[in-house]
Amino acid sequence: MSTTIGQAAPNFTLFNTEKKEISLADYKGKNLVILFFPLAFTGVCTAELCSIRDNYNSYTALNAEVIGISVDSLFALEQFKIAQNYHFDLLSDFNKTASQDYDTMYDTFAFGMLGVSKRSAFVIDKNGILQYKEVLDDAGKQPNFDAIKTCLASI
Repeated sequence: MSTTIGQAAPNFTLFNTEKKEISLADYKGKNLVILFFPLAFTGVCTAELCSIRDNYNSYTALNAEVIGISVDSLFALEQFKIAQNYHFDLLSDFNKTASQDYDTMYDTFAFGMLGVSKRSAFVIDKNGILQYKEVLDDAGKQPNFDAIKTCLASI
């Protein structure tokens, strides 16, 4: 599947750290920022999500919610969320369905790991339409948070 700005975002149903199924449909009527990240407890991923944690009010002020998705197990994500005091959902894409649907998978990641999500950012509007897409090949870089906020301000 491919993600194209202006088209409906691919649906997903994944478990959060409270073992509750969360779907894209749960956000109907809300703007949503989805951040795919490679792996919990790694330096850049921690910095990225801590930036969201520390600036979460700027996203809610733009009528948006933020979720993080990785291929880590929901148990690892639960510990990551607790350790970093994140107040937003982290979803486990352990079976890699959402990462594939959003076309955000590395062919090969560090140390020869297969099946790891690329660091990516997507903005989906309240009608489920993809408004912003940023897929980074370099896991050492972070999404352009200013561009994400500009997109949110315009929808």
